[in-house]
Amino acid sequence: MQEHMPVAEHDVGVVTHYWSHLEVAGVHLTEPVDIGDHIHIHGHTTDLEQDVASMQIEHRPILHADAGDDVGILVGDHVHPHDHVYKLETPDLGVGEHTI
Repeated sequence: MQEHMPVAEHDVGVVTHYWSHLEVAGVHLTEPVDIGDHIHIHGHTTDLEQDVASMQIEHRPILHADAGDDVGILVGDHVHPHDHVYKLETPDLGVGEHTI
């Protein structure tokens, strides 16, 4: 049986727009985000967890975005303006540590 490691999440931005025909959330970032990061978008009626698979600034694909950037992130479900975006991080296991 595998034990789930606790996950820390911290606020990295807020949804400013949602384009349903593109399935893209416009997000104003307060912390850096990279392709491959695992995010949680949460709001009054939103609760979505996913990896960042596609991210753009001004229609240009990017691999990294910094605090203060306004990005478009491809999302797997409908999100809403004012939803908060959190980055989830699992703790690194040190040498000799393992999950059960």
